[in-house]
This record gives sequence, structure tokens and C-alpha cells, in this order.
Amino acid sequence: MLVSGVAPPLPAPQLATFLSQLAVLLAVALGMGLLARRFGLPALAGELFGGVLLGPTVFGQLSPAAFDRLFPRDGMPLLDAASQLGVLLLVALTAARLDTGFLRRRAGDVARVGLGALLLPLAAGIGLGWLLPESLLPAGVPRGLVAGFFDVVMCVTAIPVIAKTLADLGLVHRDVGQLILAAAALDDTAGWVLLAAVSALATGAAGAGGVGAAGAGVPGAGASVAGSSVSVAAASAGHSALLIGLAATALLAAAALLGRPLARLGLRLAGHTAPAATAYAVLVTLLFGAAAGGAGLEPVLGAFLAGIAVLRRLNPAHLAGLNTVTLWVLAPIFMAGIGLRIDLTVLAQPIVAATVTAAVAVAVTSKLAGAYLGARASRMTHWQGLALGAGMNSRGMVEVIIALVGLRVGLLTPAMFTVVVLIALVTSLAAPPMLRAAAHRIPTDPTETARHEQQLAWTHKEQT
Repeated sequence: MLVSGVAPPLPAPQLATFLSQLAVLLAVALGMGLLARRFGLPALAGELFGGVLLGPTVFGQLSPAAFDRLFPRDGMPLLDAASQLGVLLLVALTAARLDTGFLRRRAGDVARVGLGALLLPLAAGIGLGWLLPESLLPAGVPRGLVAGFFDVVMCVTAIPVIAKTLADLGLVHRDVGQLILAAAALDDTAGWVLLAAVSALATGAAGAGGVGAAGAGVPGAGASVAGSSVSVAAASAGHSALLIGLAATALLAAAALLGRPLARLGLRLAGHTAPAATAYAVLVTLLFGAAAGGAGLEPVLGAFLAGIAVLRRLNPAHLAGLNTVTLWVLAPIFMAGIGLRIDLTVLAQPIVAATVTAAVAVAVTSKLAGAYLGARASRMTHWQGLALGAGMNSRGMVEVIIALVGLRVGLLTPAMFTVVVLIALVTSLAAPPMLRAAAHRIPTDPTETARHEQQLAWTHKEQT
């Protein structure tokens, strides 16, 4: 008999389904990832495509009943939660390989590239939001709010996908890889602040509609009350954005203050037994991720800070095993999970296909051009600018999360949700080949070679 107030365990059938999902996703992701490598593509491309094959586009069409049994709608949150562990560890372990001394020296370059890759997509998002077909937009939602939401859609980057791309292409040690990760973290922070503001405005606008309706029949009352409600919504949006901005600053300050003490504690634990460093790295990553999530930010930003503030100071050889499991088990499940949400059958509708084409073109070109201009303003070469723009183009799961928020607050119709998710897929698939083509033309610096030799410890586990 269960003690009163204690939640019952997961039912055996639901647990079996969950384990089957993980097994199938991992098997298909690994198989497609290895196949992609055979054709000279990064594993990420195959893993994403494997998820698409398992999703409603292929498996869901070939056997709808089997698809619903394996991936029931009510079971997706459990799968998403499990994949988040892989996301957090992937980001933390990649951030741990950042050269902070190099980034301090190039802080101005990071800021210029980050701002370029933020501001130009913001302008493009506003334009796209005002030009979207009326038939694809939710009824009664102000066009300006939709444009504001597409600001966020265009400006964000996906640090987890960027981390996987750099790992697959062997570019984490290159200067351009370091700059891409740092600038992406800057853009993502700004993107989540903007998302908080737009979400608050959308929620307030919905409330304004309700209030306005209540005032119907009283001359001028509807407009007056609705206007007042919109003003309140705008104030609430500003307040939400300010709070998240302050929370991001506080989290950054806490990471700077606690980084060394936490790292010393980890080193002492590893001195007793090396495997303890692995458990400690996971613990710190989870705590930083939870802190960021509690502050209204994306948890991956907390994981990024955990990596750069704490894990970077630990012995890489102690974390090599964790790095291997993350890259070969947890990350492929996450990448296939992104593809699992893609339904390409909606492209049979001409208006949706045209909108996807236009939106993807705007997303790719605005991010590429913005980062390129920022790089050129920093006196970087043509190929360095293209590499930065290509690397920062990945939207990945971050875009999917934003699409889910937009659907929840009423800013997206199901058709536009698919459009945004397809932006995530196409940009994540297009970024690796563009980045590799540009990076191949950038001469290797001796400091990059030295950094690469230091990072080899991440793949060589220390014996205990």
C-alpha cells in the first residue's frame, strides 16, 4: 500500500513505451548518423533526418496506428524531459572547452558579431511578420504582436545544435568555433528576454479582448477599457523583460563568484575518487540549469554558464567518459527528437510551402548577413565572417520551444507552428555544410593547434 501523499510510480505499460521510444530513437539516430558520416556529412544531419523518418511525415503515414502506440501525444512530455539532460550536458561540456582568455581579448568582436546577428534578424522578423498571409494567422491577434513574435523566431540561435555541429566538424578548438559559441550565448539571452515581453503582451491582449467584450453596449466603454488593458499589457511586458534581464545579470554574477569555489570542491572530490568528478559535473550542470529556468531563462543558458565557470576548471580526463556518453547516446536522442516533431506533409498546401520557403530564406540570409557584417566590422576576413554567419544559423530545439510558446499564447496557428519548426530543421541542416565550407578556407593558427592539443584530454579517460 502506498503512503498517503506519495505519488504512484510510472505504470509499467507507460514505462515500457518510454523505454521503447528511447531505444528506437537512439538506434535510428545512430544508424542515420553513421550513414551521414559515410557521405561526408556531420552526424547531426543524419540524426535529424532519422527523427523525421520516425515522425508523422514517414512512419506516421505508413503505419498511423503503430506510430500512435510508440509516440502517443500524452507521452511526449516525458520524452522531452529525458532529452533535456542530454541538451544540458552537451552545452555544459562544450562551454567547458571555451578559451576564456581568448574570448576576453576578443570581447569586442564577440559583441559586434552577436549584435549584428541579433539586430538584422530582428528587423527582418518585423518585416516578415507584417507580410505573412492573413489566412495563416490566428484570428483577432494584432498583426504587430505576430511581427514581434517573429522577431524572436529570427534572432535566436540554438546553442545545443551549435555545440553538436562544432563537435561533429571538429571546430571547437578553432577561433571561429569559440566566437560562434560566445556570440550565440549573447543572442540567446537577448532572445529569451524578448520572448518574455512578447508573451506578456500576447497574454495581455487576450485579456483586453475579453474585457472589451464585457464592456460592449456601453458607448465608448469597449475601446476605453481595451485601450487601458493594452497599456497594462505593455507595462507588464516591459516589467517581465526587465525582470528576466535582471535575472540574467544576477545569474552571470553568481557564476563568476561561485565558479572557482565550486571548481575547487570538484577537484577535491576527484582527489578522493576520479569518478566523483563525473557526478559532480552533472550535479553542477543541473543546478545551474534549474537556476536559469527558475529565472525565466532557457536552462541551456545556465548549463552554458556551468561549463564556462566550473567544468572548465576540472580535469578534462575525469570527464572524458561523460563526454563520450553525451555525444554518442544523449545528444543523438535529442537531435532525433527534434526531427520527430516535423510534419512535412503540410507542404502539400501551396500557401504553407511558399511561406516556409520565404521564412527560411529570411532566417538564413538575415542571420548570415548580420554576423558577417559584425565580423567585417571587427576586421575579420571574408571567410571568417561567412563561417560565423553559417555557424550561428542553427535554430534547432530552441526554435521548437519558442514555437510551442507561440502556440500556447495564441500567436501561432497549427500551420504557422509547422512553419517555425521547419525553420528550425532547415537551418540546423544547412548550417554544418556552410560552416565546413567556410572554415576549410581559414588558415589554422598556431594557438588553435595548441588549444586542440589541450582539448585532446576530453577524449582520453584518465585511469583510476
